[in-house]
Amino acid sequence: QVQLVESGGGWVRPGGSLRLSCAASENIFRGNTMGWYRQGPEQSRELVARITSGGLKHYVDSVKGRFTISRDAAMNSVYLQMNSVKPEDTGVYFCNTEPATLIRSRPYWGQGTQVTVSS
Repeated sequence: QVQLVESGGGWVRPGGSLRLSCAASENIFRGNTMGWYRQGPEQSRELVARITSGGLKHYVDSVKGRFTISRDAAMNSVYLQMNSVKPEDTGVYFCNTEPATLIRSRPYWGQGTQVTVSS
């Protein structure tokens, strides 16, 4: 069974923090680079952070120094600690492999978790 379940989103004031969680099925998680993607209002989905199975991390410039990605192999889970959030961080956040998992040649996505940053 293939599964990606994101959680932890919500409303937060600028400068605040959130921690997103993603529970993945083992067949997606194990051995793969995992990423957090963001889709802002009327924007395309973009990869904001990724972590290899060995723990190497990469961030887009807009979140460097503010977001931290981590993974827990025992839990088949990946996390995104979001600090010093900004209004432009608003969007639906998805986790997935990088590149995205394909099922019957089509990208598979979970439901995502909404993050809203506003005062």
